[in-house]
Amino acid sequence: QVQVVESGGGLVQAGGSLRLSCAASGRTFSIIVMGWFRQAPGKEREFVAAITWSGGSSYYADSVKGRFTISRDNAKNTVYLQMNSLKTEHTAVYYCAERDTAIRRTMMRTRTSYDYWGQGTQVTVSP
Repeated sequence: QVQVVESGGGLVQAGGSLRLSCAASGRTFSIIVMGWFRQAPGKEREFVAAITWSGGSSYYADSVKGRFTISRDNAKNTVYLQMNSLKTEHTAVYYCAERDTAIRRTMMRTRTSYDYWGQGTQVTVSP
C-alpha cells in the first residue's frame, strides 16, 4: 500500500504561482504513475496532470498545458505540480493519486485508474 500526502496549497492572487507537493510513503517501489486531479465546488473531480514514475513522461489536461508543470523526485518519493499564471477558475481542492500497475496513457486521465489518493490541498486564487 502507498500513502500520499499533499501540501503547498494556499491563497494566491490571480497571476501568481504555487507549487504543490505530494509525498509518497509505504510501498513506493511499486509506484507506476502519479497524478494530480482537482475538484472545484459543485463540479466533478477532473484530471490535471500525470507523470510516469520511472521514465518521467508527463501528460496534461489541455486546460493547463503551458501553465502547469508536473515533475518528480524519485529520491524523495515526491511529485510536484508547479502552477503559474493562476486564474480564479483554478480555485479547487487539488488531489494527488497513485497507481501501482501499468496503464495506457489514455487511461491516466481517468479518476478510477488510480489506487490511492491523498486528502487534498486547497488552492484559492483571488481576483
